Amino acid sequence: MSKGYLTTHVLDTFNGTPGSGIKASLYKIDSDKRTKIIDFKLNQDGRSEVPVLGNENFIKGKYELIFFCGDYFKNFTNLDEPYFLDDVVIRFGINNINEHYHVPLLISPWSYTTYRGS
Repeated sequence: MSKGYLTTHVLDTFNGTPGSGIKASLYKIDSDKRTKIIDFKLNQDGRSEVPVLGNENFIKGKYELIFFCGDYFKNFTNLDEPYFLDDVVIRFGINNINEHYHVPLLISPWSYTTYRGS
């Protein structure tokens, strides 16, 4: 069994707060096939309550996190649809099943950035 796991969190740079309540999904990517692993919602600290992926499910491969930020920002803005940023997709790879992978997202209605955190 692997010792690695995946976590994420979102920081809302528009409001200067955690991305509380943002809905997200995780997919495994195999060639042209996407398989949904989990849907989840971020807590008041903008984090998942438990690792998004771990144990025997934590395997090498390509993954995709989708954050549904348009639904989140419509609570704070009066932007017209379609939003400049709506569903933010982060595609990344896991190549060591014994490490912690942390994928944070810093988001505003007009920009975002991500990196491999710790």
